[in-house]
Amino acid sequence: MRHRIAVVGGGPAGLTFARVLHRHDHPVTILERDPAPDARPPGGTLDLHEGLGQLALEKAGLLAEFQALSRPEGQAMRILDTAGTVLRDWRPDPDDRANPEIDRGQLRDLLLGPLDVRWGRGVTKVVPGTRDGVLVYFADGGQETFDLVVGADGAWSRIRPAVSSVTPHYTGVTAMETSLDDVDARHPHLARLIGDGSLAVYGMNRSLVAQRNSGGHVKVYARFRAPLDWHTNLDLADAEAVRSSLLALYDGWAAPVLDLLHGTAFVHRPLYVLPVTHTWTHVFGVTLLGDAAHLMPPLGVGANLAMLEGAELAETIATGPEDLDKAVRAFEEQMWVRAGRWAKITTAGLERLVSPDPAEALAHFDQVQPS
Repeated sequence: MRHRIAVVGGGPAGLTFARVLHRHDHPVTILERDPAPDARPPGGTLDLHEGLGQLALEKAGLLAEFQALSRPEGQAMRILDTAGTVLRDWRPDPDDRANPEIDRGQLRDLLLGPLDVRWGRGVTKVVPGTRDGVLVYFADGGQETFDLVVGADGAWSRIRPAVSSVTPHYTGVTAMETSLDDVDARHPHLARLIGDGSLAVYGMNRSLVAQRNSGGHVKVYARFRAPLDWHTNLDLADAEAVRSSLLALYDGWAAPVLDLLHGTAFVHRPLYVLPVTHTWTHVFGVTLLGDAAHLMPPLGVGANLAMLEGAELAETIATGPEDLDKAVRAFEEQMWVRAGRWAKITTAGLERLVSPDPAEALAHFDQVQPS
């Protein structure tokens, strides 16, 4: 008898989990609150690491398709100081495939493939331990029961409260995101400045990061230390007002660097995390993946971990012991150890990348990507 399994969340973690189960001919129900795949912007680019995200795609049988879509040249990284002087200009070898980039939308479509997603099925809560299994409550008032519910629904997970009372806390670092379109034609000086991959400029307690996506699209992130309510007197929907505020915050930085802030809209993204040591007492029939389980600073690891966790849990269920609960327990123990290690690394990394001493950011880069 096949287990009734649901995964809540149609992001990289949930779709990888479902795709690996699908590869093993195991049915799975995917519950996603968005009404359609393109209901909102998919986000920026991701670098998928060998041994993490790429291994997950291999388990899903999608590695070759990923390699055809990905951008190895996007691994390039250029670091400037606030005067615009180039401090580092790292470029990958032509055959380097360690961390190629792929747009989130492309990755989503690759993972979706033949999967049948229940779009517009927002989950409000789950109740484990009922007579028929785990009871799922939907935003439209409906209910359904499953043998296992996997929460892959991100930082503010509706599934997490079933296993843990812990909620994310603010890191003290906030971000304002904007975008530049058709950068090669419309902003050639910025295209040259950014190069083929990413550009980072580090100052005292603030940074500017620009990342190339496909099709000439660039995402720009202004990150800085500030109280959570720093924007109380600022209308975040007023792009000109936000830009003026940011230009004041980055006053004295080189003009070409500040040109990165000329997007037409801004999105406020304060950085939240879960405790580095976050675990929970196992609950029969419910588990978590990715940000729902171990939200950490966005330093290129979270999606990779989430995808590998989804692939590993799916393989364990599809090929492992008949005892589903035993398989989930073993998975959780393995996940906690690895996630805790990466949470420590990324927490320390954020402290150095948005630091009172910009030299700390450069030293961090030299440790991570030695020349």
